Amino acid sequence: MVQKSAEELAKKQREISIAEFFEKNRHLLGFDNPRKALLTAVKEGVDNALDACEEARILPEINVELIQLEETRFRVVMEDNGPGIVKKQIPNIFAKLLYGSKFHKLAQSRGQQGIGISAAALYSQLTTGKPVTIKSKIGKGKPAHVFKLKINTQTNSPDIIEESEVEWEEKENGTRIEIDLEATYIKGRQSVDEYLKETAIVNPHATIIYTNPEAQQIIFPRAAEELPPEAKEIKPHPYGVELGRLIKMLELTQAKTLKQFLMDEFTRVGEGTAKEICQNSALLLTTIPEEMTREMSEQLLKGIQNTKIIAPPTDCISPITAELLERGLKKEINAEFYCSTTRPPAVYRGNPFIIEAALAYGGEQEAESVVRIMRFANRVPLLYQQGACAITSAIQTTAWKTYGLNQSSSSLPTGPCTIVVHMSSVWVPFTSESKEALAHYQEIVKEIKLALQECGRKLAMYVNKKKRIGDEEKKRSYIEKYIPHVADALKGIITLNDIQKKEIEDKLCDILEHSRGEIEDISAENEEFDEEFAKIGSEEEEETVEEPKKKGKKKKNDEEGAEEGYDGDEDY
Repeated sequence: MVQKSAEELAKKQREISIAEFFEKNRHLLGFDNPRKALLTAVKEGVDNALDACEEARILPEINVELIQLEETRFRVVMEDNGPGIVKKQIPNIFAKLLYGSKFHKLAQSRGQQGIGISAAALYSQLTTGKPVTIKSKIGKGKPAHVFKLKINTQTNSPDIIEESEVEWEEKENGTRIEIDLEATYIKGRQSVDEYLKETAIVNPHATIIYTNPEAQQIIFPRAAEELPPEAKEIKPHPYGVELGRLIKMLELTQAKTLKQFLMDEFTRVGEGTAKEICQNSALLLTTIPEEMTREMSEQLLKGIQNTKIIAPPTDCISPITAELLERGLKKEINAEFYCSTTRPPAVYRGNPFIIEAALAYGGEQEAESVVRIMRFANRVPLLYQQGACAITSAIQTTAWKTYGLNQSSSSLPTGPCTIVVHMSSVWVPFTSESKEALAHYQEIVKEIKLALQECGRKLAMYVNKKKRIGDEEKKRSYIEKYIPHVADALKGIITLNDIQKKEIEDKLCDILEHSRGEIEDISAENEEFDEEFAKIGSEEEEETVEEPKKKGKKKKNDEEGAEEGYDGDEDY
């Protein structure tokens, strides 16, 4: 055996670009099968369009068209009425991975990493060899810029195949994207149809016009004429900073003193709080940040952790609101009971977030099947990786038997019910770059469970009341059954005629009604249910979602935990 030297091995080592990495690992971006690839490409384009319109304070109108070119090849066309993109930025936005404006911005948005739409362009390039075509116009009277782009995977930079200026008279401003890719179109719960429907539910201010490969046009009209409140950008919160990041911030800051650094670089740190942090850190207020050593930085971090600092502001996030979430659910599900809740703001790693939940019970839903779960993050539907999501975990470890649903040992409950959970945050902790499931942060799981318990208590009140009404109807039926026999007996005893016998029956019925009262109809009236809308995305058989396997001993029904200091059926 010939031994190789370190010098020989070193010759094989080279730097790889992020584009080259994702070229070989496209499954990390959500392009791991043809059906999912089609959904992911549409999702990234629509998310970008909604973000752009909301940032520019424009009511979104988005056109999505899927054109089948061959059996497994499609053209995805997406057009919006957003502010458009300046010429210089178009190549970088669509043909350079990790390029965007949202990674360092602490404000709620759908996009986060600057990967999404350029990843769709990369997948198109890999499967069809064709460039992505972009047309964008930034204002009335200005020309539209058209680019055909490919990604140079070795350098993660755009290759401009073609560039031109054209007139786009029918549009004052907006962007149009055309992507050819290898894909499969199948209807169902994990389809483009379902994604756009759920997007319309949680974005009532948007109009979405969708044309599927069968040339059928579906219009999701906007239900609200007002945009959601604009999410304001905030600075990092001291509780969310880690030692390495703190050292880097100290090196890069323009502040001349430690006191000024704390007040300028962090939110919720005023003069008094800065002094207290320095005191708890045993550091001088006048310490020069760039001269601080690693040990001094560690002291500062411990001082931050030992200082009481108020939670970050929440105007950086824009929840859907419980009312709109419930209205969207009513449009989709024809049930007999609805409830919803919005939790107070909470914090994980210094990032503020809000959990909202809604529930629809009974009606036309199947009583013997597992409950349907609808997951959302920053107004974006999450259709894949349900078993790996913190939302699913929170649902599984909530005691649904207490609230009237069947459940066996920390599994998903069964019953005629749909559960909706939405998370709003400045930074949603997804488990991967494909943004399909939430990471299991303890603070997030706890808030989801508290929201679910709040909805569960409302459901339990309804189910128990419905049971009492059912028992009352049963008792009444027994009494009503014997009223004719009582009247017959009285007729024989005091020799009544048929008319008098009928009067006796009526009086006995009146006495029954008076003594036991009227039976209340507690079922909800749903005038917003749209049968055609509800059918979208459910025409084909759904893809089965497997629950994660459980290990270890059987857990208690409500795994709220004594350490968290709250009971499974009490307010925290």
